[in-house]
Amino acid sequence: MGRQWLHAKRAIVNLKKGQTVGKIVKEITVAAKLGGGDPAGNARLFAVLEKARKASVTRDAIERAIAKGAGTGGDKSSLEHVVFEGYAPHKVAVIVEVYTDNHQRTAPEMRVLFKSGHLGGAGSNKFLFEHVGLVEAHHADAASDLEAAAIEAGANDFEKLTHQQNDDIPEGHAGARFITERTQVHAVSTWLKAHGWAVVTSELGYIAKTFPELDDTARAEVGEFLQALEDHDDVQRVWAAVK
Repeated sequence: MGRQWLHAKRAIVNLKKGQTVGKIVKEITVAAKLGGGDPAGNARLFAVLEKARKASVTRDAIERAIAKGAGTGGDKSSLEHVVFEGYAPHKVAVIVEVYTDNHQRTAPEMRVLFKSGHLGGAGSNKFLFEHVGLVEAHHADAASDLEAAAIEAGANDFEKLTHQQNDDIPEGHAGARFITERTQVHAVSTWLKAHGWAVVTSELGYIAKTFPELDDTARAEVGEFLQALEDHDDVQRVWAAVK
């Protein structure tokens, strides 16, 4: 019985790893499609390539994804960027970013996932979020002045990040999320890299303006709902009004 459980655990771990790698490969394709195949001039691609390296994505898979996104190979990207807006249980606003090659398949699946919440129509809740640039990075000097870095890099604001909040931030490093104008993501990423920061995320995203009050039970229910969304193969990012 114990051995069977061990095999089951390994199967779950391998499934999760496969899903992670698949999403990273898809993100590489999208990054190359949006900003070109040269990571030196594409901060989003540079950041996701770092994630790919940590996740042990093969070089062949990376090169195929870049070629597909940039249109330099025979297999050009047909991925469509779709944004779903709705609410998790307890009226927590949610924005879900999806990259799919079959919108007719993905839309009904999203409706099923939202059965315990509410899937709204276009424009249903974006007013509850700020659409911004987000750059997450870390510096080996734990005493780094985050505010000074944000000002000099040209970010509008920053939030301290720890390893517990984001496991891409190594223990003992200074970590931060730099919030930028949408047009300044690349410039902020470039400045940080030039000044000793390792950039782990460089993208456009959503920050909630307000957060509903949740007790522990409600928070757990919302967490299960969001995890189910994250586990869908086509879902790249889930933005929610929950701390």
